[in-house]
Amino acid sequence: MKRYVALGSSMAAGPGIAPRVDGSPRAAQRSARNYPHLVASALALDLVDVTYSGATTAHVLTDSQRGARPQIEALDGTETLVTVTIGGNDVGYVPLLFAASLPRWTRSVPLLGSRLRDLLDPEARERALTEVEAALVEVGRTVRSRAPHATVLFVDYLTLLPPAGPAPPLADSDVALGRRVAAALRRATAAAAEATGAGLVRAAEASVEHHAWSSQPWTTRPGLPVPGRPAPLHPNAQGMEAVADLIERALR
Repeated sequence: MKRYVALGSSMAAGPGIAPRVDGSPRAAQRSARNYPHLVASALALDLVDVTYSGATTAHVLTDSQRGARPQIEALDGTETLVTVTIGGNDVGYVPLLFAASLPRWTRSVPLLGSRLRDLLDPEARERALTEVEAALVEVGRTVRSRAPHATVLFVDYLTLLPPAGPAPPLADSDVALGRRVAAALRRATAAAAEATGAGLVRAAEASVEHHAWSSQPWTTRPGLPVPGRPAPLHPNAQGMEAVADLIERALR
């Protein structure tokens, strides 16, 4: 059976989409119905899923995460497919939207408030965005070096925000910031794929009409986590199925 390794953050792991992968770290929030599992099932691949909620490019390349080794160490050179969904946590994409959904008074709470204000600071987000493309390129180069025979696919993030108009309860200024961060992350992912000779699965483009505020969403709106339900501001089951379909089509 051909080997498939899935690398990435919660946008690939699928937090809250039941059931959780048996034996996986609880903190990884790795769903047995995330797109790696769906692709592996459809294409009869031997899956090694090391996606982990909260992961950054550093957790892919060099850093352990809650005791888990860097994700890149899952590659042994025998892979035929590697998918990568990463970068959002480097730039604080989902965290900024979560921060924007909280009552404004929380921004004055000691310790917490300073973190929330930083997430919602356009200049801070711009500084983070200036570094993410190089980090994504390094991920692509390292993956290709360690898995030289594999098809490598960057899979960008599903669209969360409406392409125009409000997204209550988020303030318009925070929505605008979120859109800028999402667009810059999408461009950086595409640039990294091109620079490293990897493929690109354009999940963001495919999901524009399926944002979290749409009538047929592939992602969820802000809110409090509810056990047994997809995490707020993350893919739902339909979104994971859609991404899996995009990947399968890219491999045909």
